[in-house]
Amino acid sequence: MSPSTTTSLLQHLSERDLAILASLRSFRLLTTAQIRRLHFASGHASLGAAATAVMRVLGRLEAHNLVARLGRRIGGVRAGSSGITWQLGAAGERLQRTMHGEKHRRRYVEPSPAFTAHTLAVADLAIGLYELQAQQAVEVLTVDTEPSCWRSFIGEHGTVEWLKPDLYAVTASGDYEDHWWFEADLATEHPPVVVRKAKVYQRYARTGAHQAKHGLFPAVVWVVPDAVRRAALEAAFAGDKAIQPAVFRIITTAEFSALIARGHATPGEVSND
Repeated sequence: MSPSTTTSLLQHLSERDLAILASLRSFRLLTTAQIRRLHFASGHASLGAAATAVMRVLGRLEAHNLVARLGRRIGGVRAGSSGITWQLGAAGERLQRTMHGEKHRRRYVEPSPAFTAHTLAVADLAIGLYELQAQQAVEVLTVDTEPSCWRSFIGEHGTVEWLKPDLYAVTASGDYEDHWWFEADLATEHPPVVVRKAKVYQRYARTGAHQAKHGLFPAVVWVVPDAVRRAALEAAFAGDKAIQPAVFRIITTAEFSALIARGHATPGEVSND
C-alpha cells in the first residue's frame, strides 16, 4: 500500500474506525459484542442502539475489505450478530502494516475453533480491564498482547527459553501499581501441562530480568472457567514440590474483576532452591 493510497484511505476513516482496526490488530480476533464493549460503550440510548451502530460501522468496513468475518459464529446462529467473530481484512492488514512501518505480512486465515475460543477469552480479559477503568475502579497503564508480552531468557542449561503469557498488564489504584501476567485457561489442557508452564515462570523469575527493570515480579494469574477447574489446578500445583504457590493465583472468570479492583498484588519471592 503506497503512502498516497494510505493517506487517501485515512481521510475516509473516523477515529473510531481506526481504533477498531487497531484493536483487531492487537487482539487478532474480536466478536461483535466485544467490539461494542470496546468502542460503543457510551453515546447510545440503549444496548440495542449500540448493537445497531456497531453492525452499521462493521458492515461499512467490511465492504472495503478492512475487516472480515469468520464463517463460524460464537454461540451458533441464535447468538445473532453479537456472535460474529471479526479479524482484519486484507486491506485492513495492509493499512495497519503501513501505518506501523512493518514489512512482514501477517496472513489471516480461518482459525481453528480452539484458537478462536482462546484468543477471544484473552481479549475478554483485556476488555474487562478497560471496563474497570471506565468504572473508575482502576487505571489501566499497560496492556500488552501476544507476542509483544512474550519474554526470552537464558535457561538453567544455557539454552534460550521463551515465556509466553497470554496477556501482560499494569493497573494502578491510588499510589499503588499492580503488575499482572494472565493466562486464560479454558480447561482444555491437562493440569500437568499447566504446571510445566508455571515452572517456566519460575525459571524466568530466577533470572531477575523483570525485577531489575520494574522492581518486582508480576502476579501470575490463571483465570479459569469455574470452581471445579480451579480446584483441579490448585491440587496439581500443591502436588508438585517444585511449585512455589505464592507466585501464582488461580481464580474464576467471575472473580476476575474483584481481584483487579482490589489490586495491591504482592507476589511471593521466587527462591533459587
